[in-house]
Amino acid sequence: MTESGEARVAAALARLGGLGEVPVREHVPMFEEVLSGLEATLASMDDASPAAPGDGSL
Repeated sequence: MTESGEARVAAALARLGGLGEVPVREHVPMFEEVLSGLEATLASMDDASPAAPGDGSL
C-alpha cells in the first residue's frame, strides 16, 4: 500500500492488513469498520475545507 498522507486513512487501511489472521466470517465487519472510518475522515475533511470560489458561500 502507498502512503496516503493522512494518518487516519493510513490507520484505517492498516486494519485490512490483519484480514489474513481472522476467520473469513469476520471480514465483513472489518470492512464495514474500515469503510466507516474512511467515510468519517472524508466527511471531516469536507467540513474543514475552505469554500470553493463561486459556490455561494461567504
